[in-house]
Amino acid sequence: MNRKEEVLQDVVIKFAGDSGDGMQLTGSQFTNNTALMGIDLATFPDFPAEIRAPQGTLPGVSGFQLRFSSDHIFTPGDECDVLVAMNAAALKTNLKTLKKGGKIIVNTDGFDSKNLRLANYPDGINPLEDHSLDNYNVIRIDVTKMTREALKEFAIGTKEKDRAKNMFVLGFLYWMYNRSTESTIKFLKEKFGKKQEILDSNIKALMAGYHFGDTTETFTTTYKVEKAKLEPGTYRSIMGNQALAYGLIAASQKSGLPLFLGSYPITPASDILHELSRYKNFGVRTFQAEDEIAAITSAIGASYGGSLGVTTTSGPGMALKAEAMGLAVVLEIPLVICDIQRGGPSTGLPTKTEQSDLLQAYYGRNGECPMPVISASTPSDCFDAVYEAVRIAIQHMTPVILLSDGYIANGAEPWKFPKSDELHPIEVKFKKELSEGETQFLPYQRDEKLVRPWAIPGTPGFEHRIGGLEKQNITGNVSYDPENHQLMVKIRQEKVDKIAEYIPLQKLDSGPEKGKLLVLGWGSTYGAIKSAVAELQHEGYAVSHAHLRYIRPFPKNLGNILKNFDQVLIPEINNGQLIKIIRDRYFVDAKGHNKIMGVPITKTELVMKLHEMLGSNN
Repeated sequence: MNRKEEVLQDVVIKFAGDSGDGMQLTGSQFTNNTALMGIDLATFPDFPAEIRAPQGTLPGVSGFQLRFSSDHIFTPGDECDVLVAMNAAALKTNLKTLKKGGKIIVNTDGFDSKNLRLANYPDGINPLEDHSLDNYNVIRIDVTKMTREALKEFAIGTKEKDRAKNMFVLGFLYWMYNRSTESTIKFLKEKFGKKQEILDSNIKALMAGYHFGDTTETFTTTYKVEKAKLEPGTYRSIMGNQALAYGLIAASQKSGLPLFLGSYPITPASDILHELSRYKNFGVRTFQAEDEIAAITSAIGASYGGSLGVTTTSGPGMALKAEAMGLAVVLEIPLVICDIQRGGPSTGLPTKTEQSDLLQAYYGRNGECPMPVISASTPSDCFDAVYEAVRIAIQHMTPVILLSDGYIANGAEPWKFPKSDELHPIEVKFKKELSEGETQFLPYQRDEKLVRPWAIPGTPGFEHRIGGLEKQNITGNVSYDPENHQLMVKIRQEKVDKIAEYIPLQKLDSGPEKGKLLVLGWGSTYGAIKSAVAELQHEGYAVSHAHLRYIRPFPKNLGNILKNFDQVLIPEINNGQLIKIIRDRYFVDAKGHNKIMGVPITKTELVMKLHEMLGSNN
C-alpha cells in the first residue's frame, strides 16, 4: 500500500467524550509522548463541573485540547485541526471550535438514537447522515465494536472492555502522527503492573488502534511535526499545580525551613495537596483539614513555630480564610496563600477558569489589611512565582497571596527546569540572641525594611504575645490606643509598599519602549497577549506588551512605562479588576477587554481588539 508522509508545522487536537471515556488520560498520554519528542506544546483540559454527570449529556462532556508545533508557541490554540468525538454530545459541544475542513474522528457507536436524544438533537436528526458535516473531513470508526473485538479473548466484562476505547483511539492517533507507543506502554505497566489482565487488555487495545490505521486502506497519509527549536537544555512537561508544588519544595530546601501545607480540598487547587503529599522525603508535611479556616490557621501555627506555612484554595475558600489572613497580617509572620482561581461567585463554575479574585486578594479582608500579591503567568512560571512569593513572605515577614487559575493549574507546557545551584538563596534569620544595645526582646522593633524579628517558640527570653488584637508598636503588647492603631496601620502599609525597593523593575515583554499601544496583562492572559502582540508587530504596528508578576506592590517604574504609550489595553478574564487598580493608582485612562465565560481569551479576539484600537488612532 502506498502511503505518503506530510510534514506539518502546527497541530491542534481536541479529545472530547463522556466523562467516563478517559479523554483526560488520553490527552495527557499524547502530551507526554509529544514532550518526549522535543516538540513544543500547550494544553487546555476542560472538565465537566459534575463528578459524574449523566452519561451522554452535554454537561457531561470532558475535553482535552493539545497544540503541538515545531515553532515556539504560547497558547493551546484558538481553533482545532482535529476533533476526536466519542459521542454525539462531544461533537455538538465542540464542533464550533473546529476549523472548516478539519478532521473529525467519530466513534459511530456514540451516535445511536439514545446518544442523539441525550445530546438534544431533534428526533430523526443524525449529524453523521444529514450532510451538516460536509465541510469537514469525517473519519468514522466504530471504536466500541473494534475495541470489543480486539479484546474478545479476555475474560473481562463488556463494561471493562469499553473502558479501553480511549486506548484504541490513542493508538490510532499515534499511527496517524508517526509516534511510538512505547511511552504509553511504559505508563500502563507502571499503573497496572499488579493487574495483569487490565494491563494486557489496555496494551492490546492500544496496539489494535495503531494497527487499524496501519492496515486499513482508507488512510493514505500520515503526519509528522518536527522538533521545536527551543533553547538547548533538559525539558520536561509540567502542569501548573505540579510546578507550584515543586516551587514550594525548592523554596523549603533553599530556606532550610520545613514545609507545612494546611489545605482543604477544592477544585482546582486540590492537586497541589495531592502532589506535595508524595514528598515526605523532603520533610514536607501535608494536613487535610476539616475546613478552610482550620487549613489556614494550621498553616499560621506552623509558621509561628518556625516552618514554612502554606495554604492552598480557590475563590470560595479565600472568602472563608479572610479573617485568618488578617490574623497573619497583625502577627506579621510569613505565610503563603495560593489561590487557584475559578469561575464565581459562590460555587460558580468549579472547573472553569477565571481571574476574578484579584480585588478580593487586594481588599477582601476586614480593616486595613495590606498583603503582597504575586501572579503566575504560565504553568511552568508557577515554579518561579511561588518561589518568589516564599522569598517575600520570609524576608519581609508578611503573608503573601499567590494567584494562579484553573487554566494555568491544569494546563501543561515544556519546562526547562533549573538546577538547585541556579536558584537564589532564601535567607532566614531567627531571633536567637539580643543585639548590641538591646536589654530585652522587643517583638515589633523593626529593621530598615520595617520588618520585625522572627522569634520561634521555645527560644529562652524571646517569649512574646500573639493574637489578633492590635499590638503596641515595638513592645507587641495589646493596645487600644487610637494613635497607636493609626501608627500600626500606616507601618503595615508602608512595609508592604517598601517591598517595591526589593523587587525587579518592570520590563516590557516585547515591543518598543514608547508607542501607540501597550497591552498590560497579568496571569493566564500571557500567552494570548504575547501571540496577538507578536502578530501586530509583524504587521509593522508599534505595539508593546508588559506582563505583571508583582501586583502589590507594583514595580517602581510601572507608572513611567504606562505614560510612554498613547493607549493602554488591559485584557482580563473578569469584569475589569486590574484596570480599576491601575486607573486609581496611575490616573491612566486604560481600556479593558473582558471575557467571563469560563474559558481563556483567544489570540484571535485580541488581534481584532488591537486593530480596533489602533484604527481609532488614525
